[in-house]
Amino acid sequence: MTITERYARETARDYALRMLTRNIASLELTPGSMLSENELSGALGLSRTPIREALIELSKIRIVEILPQRGSRIALIDCAMVEESRFLRLVLEKAIIELACEQAATLDFSVAEANLKLQQFYVENQLPEKLLELDDDFHRELYRLTNRMQTYHLLESMRLHFDRVRSLSLATVKEIKIVNDHEAILRAVRSGDKVEAAAQVTKHLSRYRVDEQAIREKYAAYFTPKECALTGE
Repeated sequence: MTITERYARETARDYALRMLTRNIASLELTPGSMLSENELSGALGLSRTPIREALIELSKIRIVEILPQRGSRIALIDCAMVEESRFLRLVLEKAIIELACEQAATLDFSVAEANLKLQQFYVENQLPEKLLELDDDFHRELYRLTNRMQTYHLLESMRLHFDRVRSLSLATVKEIKIVNDHEAILRAVRSGDKVEAAAQVTKHLSRYRVDEQAIREKYAAYFTPKECALTGE
């Protein structure tokens, strides 16, 4: 697990939830793996109570399975949940993009531009593991700029299903195009072109489909055994 410092005033439960979410999204906690409350408690420096509360919260969105008398397990990737998560995110982000286009003349895009430069640095230095976090930061900035952070927080839990497949896509794809996608999105927003911005967001959030076959072949054990495809609309 990757563990970062606890935020000031962050509750023990929220800290446990944030760390678990981060490590599930990055696949450092792999689909199908068992979780030990004792081990998590020791790693995070917390009592078992906030750990258990965080696991229960994650079970509500079907990312963690609570197994009576056995403990907890990271759920396998369910393609139907991935598509539902992607659908929700796409609907919301198209709306956010349209707002950003309407307000473009008054918005300060310096944070987004700095984010893109950092993304390019990680690509050039072959550090793709950093890109998922920067990708999230880039999209969150669009919510912040349009004053829709509550909407972003409401989306956070459900998007975890989609984030796991995005991580697999980054680990599988040979040519990383995330930076180009973000540059195209920001360029369209700055010009106020709603149609182009929406098209670029749609392409970006469907990028993992290009790598579907390679993902399923390489990480078959991470997916539910039932037949499914990552190609639904």
